[in-house]
Amino acid sequence: MFPADRQSHRSTFITAWAKAKAGQPLQPVEAQIVQIARMHPEYEDYLTDPERNLDRDFPVDAGQTNPFMHMGLHIAILDQLSVDQPAGIRRLHQQLVATTGDVHEAEHRMMQCLAEGLWRLQRDDHPFNDKAYLKCIKRAGGGLRPR
Repeated sequence: MFPADRQSHRSTFITAWAKAKAGQPLQPVEAQIVQIARMHPEYEDYLTDPERNLDRDFPVDAGQTNPFMHMGLHIAILDQLSVDQPAGIRRLHQQLVATTGDVHEAEHRMMQCLAEGLWRLQRDDHPFNDKAYLKCIKRAGGGLRPR
């Protein structure tokens, strides 16, 4: 869905945002990008200044969040939900939304689990562990009662 290299990946986000701001028609994935960007107004500067942000590093150890990765994880979650893969994720998402009372918060909790699973995949050089991922999402409710 997205290019593998960092600059092209980021350009996809920047181009979608520019098209939306100009009132141009958007492809479906671009519409998703814009929807997610609007949920994160703090990222607008990153989307409107390509010269500064196409090559920029966002070191975690310096406490920086990579806005492009963050938005990409949102899109990954939306894609998983659209096809219910891994199987059962849609039901877990609905439960998490009911528990938190907020779709965006539910996605953020799921994204933490996805990021952890991807980190383990890289670290351990094993296939992605769907069962561990779904178990993490179950725990992401944190015992909160539905609102």
